[in-house]
Amino acid sequence: MQPDIVTTVGHRGRTHIQHGPLNDRVYLMKLDTVDLPDIADHMEQLGRNEGYSKLFARVPSFAAEAFTERGFIREARAHGLYRGERSGMFMGKYLDAARAEPEDRKAISTVLAIAGDKTAIDPDEVDTAAVVALGTGHAQALAQLYSSVFESYPFPVHDPDFLIRAMQSNVRFFGIFRKDQLVAASSAELDADWRCAEMTDFATLPEYRNRKAALRLLTAMEAAIAEQGYLSAYTIARAASTAMNCVFARAGYTFGGTLINNTNISGGLESMNVWSKPLAA
Repeated sequence: MQPDIVTTVGHRGRTHIQHGPLNDRVYLMKLDTVDLPDIADHMEQLGRNEGYSKLFARVPSFAAEAFTERGFIREARAHGLYRGERSGMFMGKYLDAARAEPEDRKAISTVLAIAGDKTAIDPDEVDTAAVVALGTGHAQALAQLYSSVFESYPFPVHDPDFLIRAMQSNVRFFGIFRKDQLVAASSAELDADWRCAEMTDFATLPEYRNRKAALRLLTAMEAAIAEQGYLSAYTIARAASTAMNCVFARAGYTFGGTLINNTNISGGLESMNVWSKPLAA
């Protein structure tokens, strides 16, 4: 299936929306507030016209009411995500009621219970010496890693050209090599307006798992973006993944809510957990 498309809409063409059949949704990725409240209506019209089953939006807390008035519900909240001052709200609306019911509710609860028992660790105690920043010359190796780890993904990370474009815009990739082979990687998607970053795209080859690669990558990314003046970080992690939720719990992130049946990853729609954390300057 072809990847979903990202397009700009609105009065000034600064609101970014992703939509398509892969994730079967309309995703408001970046809001230009001059488009309120009409953008919520635009999303619903697009969703119904295309037959999608979910609408999903990440917006600052002061914009949430416009969505609530149009039938959206708050699925998650990240404190201080918007410029360190206001919460970021993750709003959802289901155009098909069946999508609002997670099949793995018990597994999600079990994962959260396990992650909740984890004690946050001091970042200075995490060895990040092996983590390196990746550039366009690593795009092929990065695409190969993602292709080998993920059967499907919400963005075309298996495409080197897509990764190069991302690197040349607002995404910083990091990796760990062993004997010249890229064995683990992740990215920080920077939002200069909100002064936050999404910590995402974590992938580790099976034979190199259980070596704290994700925690090392995450810690290195936090330090790198904090130096650039970013105030907070968040993630949208697979809700049924014990390993990734525990990584963010151990790194001191706070759980903010679950996005039900939100993302197509590894072959099907999965619920996702939102975790967030303020960053020290």
